[in-house]
Amino acid sequence: MYTTPKKKEILNLAKSLNWNITAQQVADLENYLSVFQDGYKWLDELHELLPKSRFSKRSYSAPDQNENPFNAWYVRTSIEANQSGSLKGKKVAVKDNIFVQDVPLSNGSRVLENFIADYDAAVVERILEAGGDIVGKTNCEYFCLSGGSATSYSGTVDNPRKENFSTGGSSSGSAALVAGGEVDIALGTDQGGSVRSPASWTGTVGMKATRDLVPYDGAIVMESSIDYIGPITRTAAENADALGVIADPVARSFTSKIGDSCEHLRVALVQEGFDHPSSEPQVDQAVRNAGNLLQKKGVTVDSISVPAHLLGGYAWGAIVSDGFWNSLKLSGNGYNHSRNYSIDLYDGLSGWSDDLDLMPVNAQTLILLGYSLEKYRGYYYGKAKNYARLLGRAYDQALKNYDVLLLPTTVQRASKNPDPDDHQEIFRQAFSNTINTAQFNASGHPALSMPCGLRDDLPVGMMLVGRHNEEHILYQLAVEFESNFDWQIL
Repeated sequence: MYTTPKKKEILNLAKSLNWNITAQQVADLENYLSVFQDGYKWLDELHELLPKSRFSKRSYSAPDQNENPFNAWYVRTSIEANQSGSLKGKKVAVKDNIFVQDVPLSNGSRVLENFIADYDAAVVERILEAGGDIVGKTNCEYFCLSGGSATSYSGTVDNPRKENFSTGGSSSGSAALVAGGEVDIALGTDQGGSVRSPASWTGTVGMKATRDLVPYDGAIVMESSIDYIGPITRTAAENADALGVIADPVARSFTSKIGDSCEHLRVALVQEGFDHPSSEPQVDQAVRNAGNLLQKKGVTVDSISVPAHLLGGYAWGAIVSDGFWNSLKLSGNGYNHSRNYSIDLYDGLSGWSDDLDLMPVNAQTLILLGYSLEKYRGYYYGKAKNYARLLGRAYDQALKNYDVLLLPTTVQRASKNPDPDDHQEIFRQAFSNTINTAQFNASGHPALSMPCGLRDDLPVGMMLVGRHNEEHILYQLAVEFESNFDWQIL
């Protein structure tokens, strides 16, 4: 129950603000503040206004160890859905930072291990409306802060492609379940590559669509301007179907160009996406080879330079560190958006600082960085956001002459799961996968990762980037590649 500040509290608040006020000002302010008491009393008594799903028959259970070979499941679910629709018969899994009403949500953390989601995310409601069978929640990385798969409170997620290798993150469980054949579709979230990176490392297809195309309502906020929900599937056509269910407007089609000739398409290899100091030559070679194969099918393929791409990661880093810290202070709800706010989440995450000693080193680092930035009052966030606009215009300029930009999704293949005490490797994996992906979270362009080769039994992912709201072109080209080439023998 809220109570407006009284004299002693007003004095303490003023002192903390370095505000020297008189006794008369204190008395006056106490009266002024009391004007607001009735409004907050009304809010205290207001019944919950969150939407409740019409699909109310649901249950959940902890996964049996024998049924969880990759440690990819957080909970298994049984949820009533429509008996018809485009996803009828499809098994769907949902990342564990996305709300499924009356089902646990941990966001990969110990802090939320007892939290129960109080409503369905918009994408969950749409999947159920389309007849999709939501069979469980997937393990994700601690607070979704890692591009590896070794930081979840529930333990390391293993790559189905190669034992004891990382799946990539932070949508680690989602990618593992698709790659392992346990589900047809898995939803992930992507703040810097967290759908595309695990897709790249598991040989699956992951889409980060145009900004605001897929509603983020009902997912824990990291930073509103870089938050995306996207599907992970085994094929590009399946991915297009899944995106059509969860995107705005509902039941939108992204398959209109699939099957059309791609000979008129122009593709540009972005030079700055290749040959990084940490790049594996096998990865660069596989993606360039994919470009050559597309060229043989009549697609125009050139190499271009987009210098802004190299610095875009710095801008994204400033946006996510400042934004995440402010979101964490608001218990994962964020500020100033038009989506629903989970009131229970404010209590659920309120004790996060008590868990600092048990958090993985990457989470500790980002929290400390965000806290240290408070003294700059958003200066670096603002400059980074301004650069993100310039970055977006640089891609737009390139896309005036080309339909698709092509570059490696991740500059390295999957690496071995680190030892729990190897903090340096955990930290490296957490942030090394964002070299090519994070820029498009900042710019808002659609970006799709798909497999284009196999090296030492480890997939290589290539990323297709298009103009805003032209996901159908990316799917057209992706299906063309899939139809003509078997990535597992390239």
